[in-house]
Amino acid sequence: DFKGNRIDIGGHRFFSKSDAVMQWWQTILPPQGAPARDDLILKRQLNLSQNQEAADPEKTDKVMLIRGRVSRIFFLRSFFDYPISLTFNTIKNLGIIHTMKAGFSYIWAALFPIKKETSLEDFFINRFGRELYETFFKDYTEKVWGVSCREIRPDWGAQRVKGLSITKAIFHAIKNTLKKDISIDQKNTESSLIEQFMYPKLGPGQLWEEVAHRIREKEGEIHLDSMAVGTEVEDNRMTGVKILDRKTNQISTVKADYFFSTMPVKDLIKGVNPAPSTEVREVADGLIYRDFITVGLLLKKLKIENETKGKTVNNIVPDQWIYIQEKEVRLGRLQIFNNWSPYMVKDPETVWIGLEYFCNEGDHL
Repeated sequence: DFKGNRIDIGGHRFFSKSDAVMQWWQTILPPQGAPARDDLILKRQLNLSQNQEAADPEKTDKVMLIRGRVSRIFFLRSFFDYPISLTFNTIKNLGIIHTMKAGFSYIWAALFPIKKETSLEDFFINRFGRELYETFFKDYTEKVWGVSCREIRPDWGAQRVKGLSITKAIFHAIKNTLKKDISIDQKNTESSLIEQFMYPKLGPGQLWEEVAHRIREKEGEIHLDSMAVGTEVEDNRMTGVKILDRKTNQISTVKADYFFSTMPVKDLIKGVNPAPSTEVREVADGLIYRDFITVGLLLKKLKIENETKGKTVNNIVPDQWIYIQEKEVRLGRLQIFNNWSPYMVKDPETVWIGLEYFCNEGDHL
């Protein structure tokens, strides 16, 4: 929270194929049942919740907004739809020759796929063709992760891209011209293609602030300014955690039946006592972590010259986030927080954006 302007570090859609997860979120923050500030300005037609528990974001903060997704790729000084769609705009921005090469490359990959996928590069080429891989996937993926796509295992792609392919993207575009899935859960849509998601009115942190409030109401304890500095294990089972209170600099041991860790696995294994086997420690030490910097920039206005998809509020591009594919800049992604939720911005006449950079601890950035 910077002077009343909230940053979402990462840009997180609230969407899950799990009914239990979707219902739990809506139990903590009821879904939107009336138009939000920007919905009213733009006269948006949304599939708002009809539940009796539904909330009006103009009257209460405890609400999950229903957001229509807009995200694009900025490449060759032009905007491309994301996921990439075969539209006139895409062909115009790429050029006829580049588009034809991408088409033939995809057909070649479909007819003669790489039989044994040994890297993320093989994974992308098999699903999108070499031309589209080198145009839209290679440089951005390496910018994000700091290593060559040839050094990343293909199962990472299967997890990240899920079942997305050119065929599914085209089928999804055709299906949408006939009938759009406007349900909140969108169960029959690939995760990468969903066009609607939930989002807390004041950003993701609001959800956990509310959860913390409810835990305290039920006489649960939450210790802030504390750090786990070691663990105790007996008979291959964790029995206690040593906690450093940063205010008093005192260390105490907390005993419990169950523990959940959200720290990096590398740090967790180092803190286990007695120490795990040599093999486990070597695997943990070999894990690589990529760091992330968000720069919040508060603007009086954006200078927009290009025509943008959809209407705008206060001359703001309609996207929640934009992937920056240009090689010559280190910027990886651009967040427009006004479009995640207009209530995250203190002054609605300003534009609140997040510039995202990917780095490793200790590198030049």
